[in-house]
Amino acid sequence: MTIDRQRQIEGLVCLIAFGACIPLANWLIGNVGTFCVPDGPCLIPVAPGVTAPSGVLMVGLALVLRDLVQRRLGAKFALLAIAAGTLISAFLAPPALVTASAIAFLFSELADFAVYTPLQRRRLVLAVFASSVTGLVIDSIVFLWLAFGSLDFLGGQIIGKAWMVLVALPLIAWLRQRDQRIGLQPA
Repeated sequence: MTIDRQRQIEGLVCLIAFGACIPLANWLIGNVGTFCVPDGPCLIPVAPGVTAPSGVLMVGLALVLRDLVQRRLGAKFALLAIAAGTLISAFLAPPALVTASAIAFLFSELADFAVYTPLQRRRLVLAVFASSVTGLVIDSIVFLWLAFGSLDFLGGQIIGKAWMVLVALPLIAWLRQRDQRIGLQPA
């Protein structure tokens, strides 16, 4: 298999996983948690005394996967993935949260894109970390404000999303080293 073909296959896997994060986040929120609020989200502990809706885990992972889509398939694919993800987010969100969900997704992914793009060729792990943190903070603020008019749960949202980013960073470092070893260049 050629290096270009390998990059494309890995990119498609990341693209599919990115797309899967959106329905999975919506499913987790309604079905998985240590406590489920009646007519509300299921919550998980993200730090001592801090809970967040369980879907935050998938949102954090989606930010990292979007970066990998861009690295493997290029900026145009990443922007198309953001557009498709925004539509999926709007389609799957509960009616009362459609606007908040779609706008938060769009703004957070575009912010992630804006931070990741200039950094990724020189410092991949830093690019993924910085862009993901930027995206998860924006996602949390925009969603909470538009959905509830309050930032009361901001800490839990940020911590929950950050866990997935932190868990993914060793894999990103390994990918960077492997890419350099086999001569696989970003798209």
